[in-house]
Amino acid sequence: MKIILAQPRGFCAGVIRAIDTVDHALDRVGAPVYVRHEIVHNRHVVEKLRAKGAVFVDDLSEVPEGSVTVFSAHGVAKSVQAEARARNLPVLDATCPLVSKVHAQGRHYVRSGRTLVLIGHEGHAEVEGTVGQIDGPVHIVGTVEEVERLGIADDAPVSYITQTTLSVDDTRAVIEALKRRFADLKGPETGDICYATQNRQTAVRALCEKADVLLVVGSSNSSNSNRLREIGLENGLPSYLLADGSALDPVWLEGVNVVGLTAGASAPEELVQSVIAAIAALEDVSVETLEGVEEKVEFRLPIALDRLPARAEAR
Repeated sequence: MKIILAQPRGFCAGVIRAIDTVDHALDRVGAPVYVRHEIVHNRHVVEKLRAKGAVFVDDLSEVPEGSVTVFSAHGVAKSVQAEARARNLPVLDATCPLVSKVHAQGRHYVRSGRTLVLIGHEGHAEVEGTVGQIDGPVHIVGTVEEVERLGIADDAPVSYITQTTLSVDDTRAVIEALKRRFADLKGPETGDICYATQNRQTAVRALCEKADVLLVVGSSNSSNSNRLREIGLENGLPSYLLADGSALDPVWLEGVNVVGLTAGASAPEELVQSVIAAIAALEDVSVETLEGVEEKVEFRLPIALDRLPARAEAR
């Protein structure tokens, strides 16, 4: 059986920055370090950091006075930032810089007097954080039908921003619907869409041309991982999302000669390797990597890390 790996796959620069922020904080000040919500949407990543001393909380009220607090890669509302300041919590903001860019775009559009539409999934952590960063109403849409139902005058000046875990392909139909309805419409350039989301989806489409089945490594609450699986289905392939090799169902491989394997942006490579090992326990396998984009993007860690007092044994 042949296994073909997508390129790129797995961790993006924003996820690496977020995880490294927690790791460096633990190294510098020692455990515990408190993290508001999951640092990224992957159970294995969260459990590994928890074992090192990270404490994940749903609300800042759960953070003891003076404790180092990390905001997740998805971003937070201004109200959360204000609460942290009011309690004098030492904060490390691990919000992905591309998410922060979306926040800045949204604020700019609203300051310019435009009605703001956010293309994304209501209830997603990133969407909630983005809405909370905007001083004004934000209309969330995820489908063409929702665009038609928007309670906005057709001649109103409208601007849109997008959730970063949606690609150019994901948002195209909704943007076209906005253009049809609103004559005065502005939005970000295509190049402002998250590079990692687009690259991983493009790689999966290429993978689907060569594979008999698509396996996507990622958590069930990971938006970008679920979207990769959906792309496989759209291309006519049996497609499955699995957390790691232990979740592999041998039935998925019956009659299969070529397995396409990829991972969402919050899934570490070790989980991909665990899936390969699980398949190899059932079949003789060969592994190759599809040609694709080599990502070289890196994001600097939060400057506030350097201001944390180092514990005595770390000095």
